[in-house]
This record gives sequence, C-alpha cells and structure tokens, in this order.
Amino acid sequence: MKVLVISHMYPSTFSEVSGIFVHEQVKALVGKGLEVRVISPVPWTPFPINHLSPKWKAYSRVPLYAVQEGIPVFHPRYIALPRALFFASSGDRMYRGIRNLVSELYRGFPFDLIHAHEVLPDGYAGLLLSKKFNCPLVVTLHGSPDIYKAAQLSTNRRRKVLQTLREADAVIAVSSHLKRAAEEWYLCGSKIRVVNNGFSLSKVGPRKPPLSSKMIFLLTVGNLVERKGHRYLLLALSQLAKKYREVKLLIVGDGPERSRLAELINRLDLQNRVDLLGVIRGEKLAELYALCDVFVLPSWEEAFGIVYLEAMANGKPVIGCFGEGIEDFVEHKRTGWLVKPRDVDSLVEALDYLLSNPQEARAIGERARQVALQYTWERNAERTIEVYKEVLR
Repeated sequence: MKVLVISHMYPSTFSEVSGIFVHEQVKALVGKGLEVRVISPVPWTPFPINHLSPKWKAYSRVPLYAVQEGIPVFHPRYIALPRALFFASSGDRMYRGIRNLVSELYRGFPFDLIHAHEVLPDGYAGLLLSKKFNCPLVVTLHGSPDIYKAAQLSTNRRRKVLQTLREADAVIAVSSHLKRAAEEWYLCGSKIRVVNNGFSLSKVGPRKPPLSSKMIFLLTVGNLVERKGHRYLLLALSQLAKKYREVKLLIVGDGPERSRLAELINRLDLQNRVDLLGVIRGEKLAELYALCDVFVLPSWEEAFGIVYLEAMANGKPVIGCFGEGIEDFVEHKRTGWLVKPRDVDSLVEALDYLLSNPQEARAIGERARQVALQYTWERNAERTIEVYKEVLR
C-alpha cells in the first residue's frame, strides 16, 4: 500500500519537535510494510518576508527535500499569510503550492490514498488532490481551533471545514473528547473513528531505586503557552511550599509564556523550588520521567496528550484536567488524578494527596504503566491501517 501524507506539522530545521507525533506514526506505518512519502509544506518566504522576524527567516532555511530516519520528506512552498489572515483560503493556497510536486511524485509513486493531518490547510488541500487523482482521503484531527473554537471561526472558514469533513472518506480523531467536539459543531459523527495516538518506548527511562535524598520531584512537559496551565501549577506550588519543603518542580518546554512564568516564580519566591529547563528531548527527557515522583500538566483544550502516556509508561501518577482527551486513558484516582481546569484549589488537593500518600501514588503509577503500554505507535499504526483498508474497499 502506498500512502501520501500531507502535514504542515512535521519535524524540520524550523522545529525538531513540531509534528513529531506524525513522524512517529509514519515510522510505525513503514514498519508495518507500507510505503509512505511525506509532503510537509512550508510558508513561502521571498525577500523581504524572510527578514520580517527570526520565525520567517527560519522558514526560508528549511530544505526542499530531506530524508528523516529513512522517510522521504518534501517541503514545497505555499503562500501563508502572517497571523493566519484569510485562513479560510489557506487550503486552496496550499493546494496550488504543492499540486505540481504531487503530480511529479505520482508518476514514480502512484499512491493509493492521501492521509492529511488537520482540516485546514492540509485536509482541504488533500481533498482537492484526492479529486484530481481519484483516490480516497483520510483526515486526522489533532485538536486545532477548527474544532475546539468552531464558534469563533468566520463563516467561510467553518464552511471549508464542514466541506472537508463531509467529503473525506474517513475522519480520524485522536481521542473520544475530540470526536465529540467535532460532532457537536459539524454533525459528522458517523464517519469519525477514534484512533488514539501512541508513545515511543524510547521515552521510557531506566527503572531506578528511590534516591536516598528526600527531595521530591514534580515534572511538567509542554509548550509554555497559556492553555498548558503552568501559571496555575505555580500558584498551587506556592500554597504547598511550606508543607512540603523538599518538593521541586521541573518545567520542560519553551514558548511565549516563559518570561511571564519567570516573573511569577520570582514574585512567589519559588526560585529555589522551580527549574525552567527549556526544551529537552531523547534520553535526557526519558531520565526526567524516570526521576520524577509525579507528572502534572493542568492543560485544557488537550486533544490527546502524549506526554501523559510517556510519564505513565514510566510508572508515574499523572495529574491532568477533567473533560480532556486524556480521559481515554486516565481514570480518576486509579491511573491518575483529574482536576478542574484553571482551578488552583483543585490542583492543591491533588498534589497534596499524592505527596502525602506516596505508597498510593506508587500504586497509581504502576496501574498507569500497565494502561500506557497498550498505547504504542505500533498499535496506532495497526488501527490506522484498518481505516485505510476500509476506505480502499
């Protein structure tokens, strides 16, 4: 089976972590015997656009072609406007930017189907290509504003999303929560399948005996953006600081909220309790999962949450929010702890319980490990191939 993947989210020189979950799925599909080519369009950055900001300059340096862990990845250019202006037409613009490359690629790689990640711009561009090449289209939803913030979208943008979802041969949601959100706004539930993301076993660190030190480590991993809830976590920690003098919070990630979080850490006098570690990947991240006692990320609009699975696979109790995608695999008080979003008191209660009951926390972590091991990328690939076979029939 030959598959053409379209995803503007994919690791590149612009960002080594953007769309890493798409790359992990592609590797697993190839491991199952499929042939895959990836089209990962990049915004066109002619002079003087490539000097507007470091971001646009970085786009201009992405190579047109690369091979990542054996996966051929093409980076054609398309017209993308700053601040998502006129986003309703982004799928049309992406289609015009990649159609010639896809036509050329098809001559040597006659793909059986197209798998696009996210509705706009990738899904709509994929829809136009699927009509041009008379092949099925599968669209995966990862939790973009097209779904979670549908009420705020322009009429034209909502119309393009609806058209893509209705005309795609199959739609995959990475969690039950995301499926329900799509059903609520676009009434397309009959064709949506839930195929949960997976996690990489490389994120499982060595199991070590407890440290002789009395220090207790909390770990959070995620982009430093408002919806990840770091601010509420710091406020909760400040309330617990006097009771648990040996607790330290490790924050992995980077983003626009970093300076605000640093200011809040100083204001709350938590300089000795919190480390802003920046982006950490690979073995070093696996070591942090193995080191920590509790993983906590009070994030909302969380379509799935691979980092929770990574922590659970390391035998750690996790704290997340009610009403999010993690409810597919986090059972409250059994394999983790769920709190109200944007609620400091709820976070304090959860942390206080786990820190004051270490034996129960370890038991929750062990149950979490058994659940997490069911969510590998290999299993994700198997279920995705089932969808492929269904649409090809």
